[in-house]
Amino acid sequence: MPKRLHLTRRLTIALTNDAYRRLHAFAATSGLTPDEALTFVFEHFNSVTHEENLPHRLRLFKADLEAQRPRPANL
Repeated sequence: MPKRLHLTRRLTIALTNDAYRRLHAFAATSGLTPDEALTFVFEHFNSVTHEENLPHRLRLFKADLEAQRPRPANL
């Protein structure tokens, strides 16, 4: 018997506009709600990510985050 999907955890998240649009587009094309789409992605994370590309993409993302952080003023 397949396991029943219980969405028991609530999570408030902040997304960029691009991430929000991609999530909703993925949900719509797959026939899921955004909550169900996120659940699917994270439950199947290892099979939906490209193992070789993930570290490179993560480095790029982290470098972009670091570049956008405000620099402390020198006193």
